[in-house]
Parts: sequence; structure tokens; C-alpha cells
Amino acid sequence: MKQRFVDTAALIVIALAIAPFLHAQSATPPAAPAQPSSTAASPAAVASLPKYFEVPSGTRLPLVLHNAISTRSAQPGDPVYLETLFPIVIDSRILIPAGSYVSGEVTEAKRPGRIHGRGEIKIKLDNLILPNGYQASFNASPTGAGTGGNESVGKEGAIKGDSNKAGEAGTVLETTAAGAGLGGIVGQSARGAGIGAGAGAAAGLLAVLLTRGPEAELPRGTTLDVVMNRPLYLLSSKANFTTPGQASTLAGPPNREPQRRAGIVPY
Repeated sequence: MKQRFVDTAALIVIALAIAPFLHAQSATPPAAPAQPSSTAASPAAVASLPKYFEVPSGTRLPLVLHNAISTRSAQPGDPVYLETLFPIVIDSRILIPAGSYVSGEVTEAKRPGRIHGRGEIKIKLDNLILPNGYQASFNASPTGAGTGGNESVGKEGAIKGDSNKAGEAGTVLETTAAGAGLGGIVGQSARGAGIGAGAGAAAGLLAVLLTRGPEAELPRGTTLDVVMNRPLYLLSSKANFTTPGQASTLAGPPNREPQRRAGIVPY
């Protein structure tokens, strides 16, 4: 009985001795969770990007035309295919690389008149395709055109052909001179030359009145400067490029003079 009491007392002493160590271990805070690898994007960094990047209204895009358009054959609804020539950078971010595609359609094609009126083409541009295949709708209008001829861009983005007034005057003068020469030979007098000149002038005027003016032409390789009519919003996850891109090598149109259709038969 005495021995059992001694054993119990020893156990109590040992328990009292190790109690402080057990308490210290239970008070130790749990280990901190492992930090994410530095190579992974942190949630804070991802959250700092806006959902959309904005290309503001008024931004200018230089484009090159891939398919030729002429008032001689164009019809409303015909497709228009272009490509960007220069990257668009907003806040040090490349949002629209060079080599992005732009498409639209002809909305109006008016042939030049026989007495007055210039050829006119109207187009609308409404679709952007980035090099990664991401598409976005937008609205842009031409402000300038490099066609190789004398086409100009008027109000509301209408592309107008040359009036060729100098050519019309030249036609009248040439036929007047030819008529005067022929009249002088036939009549052998100043009076005959005068009659011939009048007939030549009338023929020249008739030629001008009965033929169309120069068509409005946009050959393949025409450059168009367009301006955005409203802001363009691009998903930040799709439009954050690291290279400026590269446009296709496409020769520009050769220089040309406006041509009035030969002959005096209406068509």
C-alpha cells in the first residue's frame, strides 16, 4: 500500500514538471501559409486592369485598301476590305497593332453626270479584326484618300471623283481649232474659218454634254485616313499586345489623270 502511494506521488511530480512545456507548445501559432510563386500573376495585379480599354472618339486610323472600288461598277452593299498601316497606342499600350483588318461596305455609288455632277462613293467601316482574331464593332469615316488620281473626300466621308473641267475645256478648244482649220481650207477665207470654228466649238460642246465625267476610282493599294466617330471599347484580356505588328506590303496605286469616256454616244 505504501509502495502504491509512492508511485502515485511520483507520477504527480512528473506531470507537474512537464506541464509548462506542454502549454508552451499548444500556444505556438500555426505556420504562415506559403506565399505564391513570383511567376504567377497576383490577384491584385489582375484586378488592377479595367475590363475594357477605350480607344477614344476622334482617333485616326491609317488604312490601305485591298479591293478596288469604282463608280463604274460598285453597288450598295459591296464589301470593302482594308488593313491598318500603323499601330494605335493608348496610355503606352498597343491596342490596335499594324496589320489589323477593317471591313465595311459601300453605302452609295453615284456615277458622274453627262452635264454636271461628279462621281461619288460612300462607304461605312464597322468591323475591326485584331491579329489574334478578336473582333469589335466600331464606326469610322474617311477623311482623306490617296488614290493616285484627283479624288477628294467631302462631307460625311463621301469620296468624290474629279470634275475634269480642264479636260472639258480642252475638248472644246481642240474641236474649235480643228473646225476653224477645216473651214479655212474649204472656204479659203476668214469667213470659212469662222464658220468652221463655230461648228467645231459646237461639236466639242456636244462631246462634253453627251459623255460622262471621270469615274470616282479607289484602286487596290489606295490609302485612306479614317476617323472614329465614337469610342471603341476593347476587352483588356484580348487587346493588350506587346509588339506593334506589321502591315502587308502592298504597292500604292500609280498616278493617273482623270479620263472622260471617249465618243459622244450616251451610255
